[in-house]
Amino acid sequence: MNDVLLPLPYAVPLAGAALGLLLWRWQNALRLLGIGILAATVAAAIGVLAAVADHGVITTQVGGWPAPLGITLVADRLSALMLLVSSIVLLAILLYAVGQGVVGHSEAEPNFFYPAYLTLSAGVCLVFLTGDLFNLFVAFEVMLASSYVLLTLAPNPARMHAGMTYVVVSLTSSILFLTSVAVTYAATGTVNLADLSTRIADLPEGLRTALALMFLVVFGIKGAVAPLHLWLPDSYPAAITKITAVFAALLTKTAVYALIRTQTLLFPDGRTGTVLLVLAAATMLIGLLGALTQQDIHRVLSFALVGHIGYLVFGLALFSVAGLAGAILYLVHHIVVQATLFLVSDIMQDETGETSLERLGGLAGSSAFTAVLFFVPAMSLSGVPPLSGFVAKLALLQAGFGSGRTLGYAVAGVAVLAGLLTLIAMSRVWTLAFWRPRPPTPEPELPPEQEPGEEPGLSRPQRYSRGLVRGVTAGMVAFGLAVAVLAGPLTSWSLQAATDLLDRSAYQNAVREGSRP
Repeated sequence: MNDVLLPLPYAVPLAGAALGLLLWRWQNALRLLGIGILAATVAAAIGVLAAVADHGVITTQVGGWPAPLGITLVADRLSALMLLVSSIVLLAILLYAVGQGVVGHSEAEPNFFYPAYLTLSAGVCLVFLTGDLFNLFVAFEVMLASSYVLLTLAPNPARMHAGMTYVVVSLTSSILFLTSVAVTYAATGTVNLADLSTRIADLPEGLRTALALMFLVVFGIKGAVAPLHLWLPDSYPAAITKITAVFAALLTKTAVYALIRTQTLLFPDGRTGTVLLVLAAATMLIGLLGALTQQDIHRVLSFALVGHIGYLVFGLALFSVAGLAGAILYLVHHIVVQATLFLVSDIMQDETGETSLERLGGLAGSSAFTAVLFFVPAMSLSGVPPLSGFVAKLALLQAGFGSGRTLGYAVAGVAVLAGLLTLIAMSRVWTLAFWRPRPPTPEPELPPEQEPGEEPGLSRPQRYSRGLVRGVTAGMVAFGLAVAVLAGPLTSWSLQAATDLLDRSAYQNAVREGSRP
């Protein structure tokens, strides 16, 4: 059963991407194909989660080659949860893109968007399932190759500049990643994560520390951990907003997932804990202070994204069950909320033609529904009770203040301050974009048949598009609320996942038993 179930979440999107290249002339076929493929991926992710809930860690050896020679796929509580949440968000953003595409926005939906998006989805799923370092590298490259295409859709000078920055930084981190894998293989003779978890312990102390720091730098760049974050606020806002939504929700989170996996499985003694605590505090402060200085709403959200990566690093840095459980809860919360906020910002741009806070205003009066769509995830990101952000932040703060370490107390205090800064940043966006009257702007040129003050009529496809785009965004808001409602079961799942991360024996035994002929 596992031999079929575990490859499905990445094999199905990959096959869909190949089929999409054959169907590139037929947009409706591409839309149906994308929706069907990602719906099947969500179903497969539910199957993986159910299998993990019933049997614990599940594994398979692709092609029948035993570990460490073969390709090992592994799903435990952490990877199964990330797989399910990510596949749902990928499907939601694709539906949003379909909603935009039906009115013929060529910038929003060129024909090669779907193959690239499905390839990106395959890479995201493979990151969560792979059980060896080399295929983790391959998964990131699959994901990044697709992201290069998606970032530069509908090219203009700003996007090409951002794309070049993104490519240079990503290639640098990939070269460092491959070097780290090569050094690890040269020192241990394996890249299988379960094997490495025992063999790395036999290496000299200095080499172990060097490897831990190398992987920290690799995933720190990819995850935008300060001071390695500078590429993100300049790259993400330049893309089409729905692409930014999927990047912000998932690409940085896959890096954080890889950081948690490698640091807990390969270096369980927490030798990087102090460095991670300092980086967590710096990331929170730099990201959120940066958000307060921005005038473009996409840049505000991008800097806030950087700041909240600090919360995830904070949970890992504690190397405790409580800290890791808080980080897992925060991952789920932040994937959903960050994607939702970017989708709402896209709706705001569609309604006003503006992203600058200096020129936005009056949206609470002209579009109360959009105001609600923004307000709920913005307050959740700020940690206002009883929303999901409050639950996740509370778990991290309890872990920090209960760590018994002076530096842990200090970073927990920074986390409280970062929550306040987030609230100020989101309140500023709310006040300027929604609450105050809109600043006077030149009257737009009206079509000849439209009189001043007359609402332009919407065609049937436009009404369908508007309904689908807002319906999907409302669904994402509801998904975020569901995370808060399900906080009890999610906390129990996260605590068990964190226990498994620190214990490691279940992961190691499952891979060994699964590789036996």
